[in-house]
Amino acid sequence: MKLKNWLLLAALASLLQGCLFTKLVTVPMRVGGAVVSIIPAAGNTAHDAIDEAAEKVDDLPF
Repeated sequence: MKLKNWLLLAALASLLQGCLFTKLVTVPMRVGGAVVSIIPAAGNTAHDAIDEAAEKVDDLPF
């Protein structure tokens, strides 16, 4: 049982490192930005701000 917990922890740690972790965070941000861009007046401005924030998260050194 203890070995199973260690293997699960190792698998989780390997999945949540680097590029995969940042993609899990930024993809919902980008989808939200795309939905917000539909708003006529402020949509593009909000989309650009969200997209810029997602770019900053992608650049984090994980």
